[in-house]
Amino acid sequence: QVQLVESGGGLVQAGGSLRLSCAASGRTFSSAAMGWFRQAPGKEREFVAAIRWSGSTTYYADSVKGRFTISRDNAKNTVYLQMNSLKPEDTAVYYCAADQTYYNLARGQADYWGQGTQVTVSS
Repeated sequence: QVQLVESGGGLVQAGGSLRLSCAASGRTFSSAAMGWFRQAPGKEREFVAAIRWSGSTTYYADSVKGRFTISRDNAKNTVYLQMNSLKPEDTAVYYCAADQTYYNLARGQADYWGQGTQVTVSS
């Protein structure tokens, strides 16, 4: 069992930045990869980024490449999503997720999900 708690969401003006945090607890050894998803009102959930707890492998959706950076702090069991150059199109509820592989996350599969944190980007 893994528990995921997101934080760091809020309201920001277009062009601004936010950093989301995902604190993992419980049996974190069961999930080797972490990721972020988002869901805008009236839209389906979409993959944003993924990272392994070890190694250098990362994966990003084309819509956020060059603007978002996923990172980790293994000592704190925490994954971050640094979001720069935010656009109104980035407005969504952002969810943290965990799975055994990053490619499962990339295709929308996850063993565990957080409750989400709201990100609103004003124009």
